[in-house]
Amino acid sequence: MDTRELNISGLAPARAGGDDSAKQGSRGQVMLDQSSRVSGASPAELLARARALVPEIAAEARATEQQRRVSDAIVAKLKHAEILRICQPARSGGFEYGGELLLDLALVLAPACAATAWCTLVSIGHHWLLALFDLPAQDDVWSADPDAFLCGSYAPTGQAVPIEGGYWLTGKWGFASGCDHASWAIVSGIIPATDTDKPRPAFFLIPASDYAIEDDWFTSGLSGTGSKTIASSECFVPTHRILDFAAAMGGTAPGASAHTNPCYRVPLVSYVPVMLGSVAIGAAQGAVRDYLERIRIRETRGAIAGGRMRMADFTTIQLRVAEAAAAAAAAETLMRNELRAVVAAATEARTLTIDERVTFRRDQAFAVKLAIQATDVLNASTGGTGLYLTDPVQRAWRDANAVGRHVSLNWDAVGTMYGQMVLGLPPIGQY
Repeated sequence: MDTRELNISGLAPARAGGDDSAKQGSRGQVMLDQSSRVSGASPAELLARARALVPEIAAEARATEQQRRVSDAIVAKLKHAEILRICQPARSGGFEYGGELLLDLALVLAPACAATAWCTLVSIGHHWLLALFDLPAQDDVWSADPDAFLCGSYAPTGQAVPIEGGYWLTGKWGFASGCDHASWAIVSGIIPATDTDKPRPAFFLIPASDYAIEDDWFTSGLSGTGSKTIASSECFVPTHRILDFAAAMGGTAPGASAHTNPCYRVPLVSYVPVMLGSVAIGAAQGAVRDYLERIRIRETRGAIAGGRMRMADFTTIQLRVAEAAAAAAAAETLMRNELRAVVAAATEARTLTIDERVTFRRDQAFAVKLAIQATDVLNASTGGTGLYLTDPVQRAWRDANAVGRHVSLNWDAVGTMYGQMVLGLPPIGQY
């Protein structure tokens, strides 16, 4: 049996079915009857569904970038293929998969369009994060729409004012990828101090009706993600739609005990950065593929360089291909090994040590650094034709570099955190 399948099935779900196909939510809401769904789709089947969408996603990649958002048609097809339900709890119609399937999905979608892959993985990641909230919050979203698209922003820029039954939340949150398609958002804010507690960051679940979208996403990379700013002015957030950041970081969130699947015990920053960083790896592997398809048949045209010479015969080109392919392959191996270790710890119900957490963060960021390296060496030799925005290698280069600027994957920020730890200093950052 394929060892990759073993690692995925290590977090296999107990599927909802039989008498449980329609059940009462914890707030008296009737859960959606799943009898009409394609039940029990395996990881292989879900990947096959994703591959079937690749030709259309690739054909729309340039338009996605120009429109600065994934098309409604592509999002609808991702929902129909049940791709967004990969990490969703079985009680709400999901598959409860995780682990290497998330990386494998990125490696299918990102070579075609990194922006589409990013938005897909972001929504899947937010389904996983929603599963960490109290069950009533989960029912608020999934009892109405099990295929809901979710966006979010994690910088705790919101301010919460306590009120009976919850909080008034005000704030602006940038980089809310896919917000044009979202019906709910998970944002962060600071819960003020009390007589017994210090101020603390928390996640707040808010419906799209409670925030406005500011059209400010004009970027050189990942343009098609539509990662605009969302803003809310004094929206009411009931207590059950709030999740302490510390609980999500430590694998002790309410959903971790409400759901038996170990994937919900994985700490936040041991999982979500993997979903995002894997997009850069997929983009790099796609760049290698696209580069090879073109360079095998390309001939020089300039008189100085020697007209009508095969590019494949140049030693420098051969070295660039070797370096890029090795870097992209190494990035995948590093991320896959990290995922296996995280899944194993969650399955064993073992708390990760600080050393493990920081090392995982190092591996996530370095895998992205390798992906960027792969696209850098290829893009540098695409010549004048590589300047055109239609060039897929150039787009992969811009997108991979954009991934590397995410605060969770920036090598300078994460790498120094690891260096601090091994040099005997307290690591400064999120781990």
